[in-house]
Amino acid sequence: MITKTQIINTLENLPEDLSIDQVIDHLIFLEKVQKGLDDSANGRTYTKEEAREKLQKWLK
Repeated sequence: MITKTQIINTLENLPEDLSIDQVIDHLIFLEKVQKGLDDSANGRTYTKEEAREKLQKWLK
């Protein structure tokens, strides 16, 4: 989860002429990156082999 402070900092650093859709997309991206960092820090990761197995299901 992203914090209110992160959202405010992000909004302050974005260009002035963005659509609401672009802002929402950027915030969703920020939240997904934060979730990935949290997962990594808490050991919720896959080995290369596990990742390959999961990707094979998508690539078939």
